[in-house]
Amino acid sequence: MKNFYFIAMLLLFFILSLSFSSRKGYADTHDKFNKDTAIVDVINHPLFNNYGRLIFPLDANYYNGDTLGNLSLTWYSNIKPARTVEIINYMLAQVKQGNKIFYSIYPESDTRAKSTGLFFFRGKAGAKFAVCNAGGGFAYVGAMHDSFPHALELSKKGYNAFALIYRPGAETACEDLARAIAFIHENAKELEVDVRNYSLWGGSAGARMAAWLGTYGTGAFGEKEYARPAAVIMQYTGLSEVTGREPPTYNCVGTNDGIANYRTMQNRINKIKANGTDAMIEIFKGLSHGFGLGEGTVAEGWLDRAVDFWTRQGK
Repeated sequence: MKNFYFIAMLLLFFILSLSFSSRKGYADTHDKFNKDTAIVDVINHPLFNNYGRLIFPLDANYYNGDTLGNLSLTWYSNIKPARTVEIINYMLAQVKQGNKIFYSIYPESDTRAKSTGLFFFRGKAGAKFAVCNAGGGFAYVGAMHDSFPHALELSKKGYNAFALIYRPGAETACEDLARAIAFIHENAKELEVDVRNYSLWGGSAGARMAAWLGTYGTGAFGEKEYARPAAVIMQYTGLSEVTGREPPTYNCVGTNDGIANYRTMQNRINKIKANGTDAMIEIFKGLSHGFGLGEGTVAEGWLDRAVDFWTRQGK
């Protein structure tokens, strides 16, 4: 009888193990992720240590879906599951190769470290850097659609790109961006980045962050004063203020954006140009808020033109 129970327990253990390991979409330390991978499996993946939870919004009220394929984010359109999967697999591959992909910008003992940090998308050693800031209405950070894709594309072009996870709130977000810029400057040698002529990128709320840091500088938000960016790249935000201290600025927006009126953005660009500063805007007919890279839309390719705008500022 004892042998019978022993064999039965072994059989049950085998069946449960087989079921778990073959679970649709599950990725262990040797597998790639796919569109059926559960979001919770990404968050809890052992190779992502304690920062896996920062890949997706900390407040689960701002996203829906339980897999990479059906992920959706509040206020965003045009999310591409294939792009989401590519980003997560890039992160996994980098970690497997021994590359550090996440950097805390505050000391571990600082409570701010729990909800902030930089995801690093490596380009060429010694190349210029960009910091990408996702939107989310200063309520959450929509990095999976509004900063990770941008950073990945910039890294493919050879630039060193960082995606900032910040504390929601206009003031705290700008403080975290200032700290991020300072952190990169302080650790430029280790990160192998050129701190000259860097750029700040952002969509929606993230675009406001980029604009404010570009205009007011890191010193205005509690950090040592570092050089302001060579260019600010902004998507779909209705910021109207112009001080006369704006860096060269690129904007893009859709005509059907119910959150950021394209005319407001166009007027701001015209004012910046009137002050003698290089600025440009692209307005895409029919697009709504949060189109990201604009893949498969009339906006596709805007990032290439934004890069061209940035690089000509440093010449």
